[in-house]
Amino acid sequence: MSRFFRALVILSLVASCGGGGGNFSAPRNLDNACSIAKERPAYMKAFRKAERKWGVPIHVQMAAMYQESKFIGDARTPLKYTLGVIPMGRQSSAFGYAQALDATWKEYQVDQGKRSARRDRIEDATDFMGWYMNLSRDRNGISLSDARNQYLAYHEGHTGYKRGSFYGKSWLMRVAGEIDERSFKYKNQLRGCRV
Repeated sequence: MSRFFRALVILSLVASCGGGGGNFSAPRNLDNACSIAKERPAYMKAFRKAERKWGVPIHVQMAAMYQESKFIGDARTPLKYTLGVIPMGRQSSAFGYAQALDATWKEYQVDQGKRSARRDRIEDATDFMGWYMNLSRDRNGISLSDARNQYLAYHEGHTGYKRGSFYGKSWLMRVAGEIDERSFKYKNQLRGCRV
């Protein structure tokens, strides 16, 4: 094998690692919690760890993450365009599995002393979700097992939730209902599989 060809193969392998070495693609079957658990055992390990630390049930975490990123580690919001063709940046700074905004992620890093935490690392993303949902419970009285209202507070922020900003957004109310249904479905599926 020539040196050039060997170097090309090595370069291709390094490039395929995605910079952080993570698998950022979505699991194959997003409608089945057991399939996700089997395909991505590291996800389940992270969900369990966050559940133990923060008390947020695995199925609630999974339903919120499904909605936010479809379990894609490097997910970003769509680009905004001017005149329909000129890209003008992203719709927001949301990034990663949990689609955390820059400012909220920095608040989490400071509060938890995790300056090296990354939004595209599943363990950090699940820990962030647990942290945020606990704040939602403390500030707005939302049960950690209430996927619908936890998601509304996650989407609108704690102040927006308190003000009821979601009431004027019928699309968001529909999405929150879908998350509640998905959470219930994941909960039932997880009872019947070994994870």
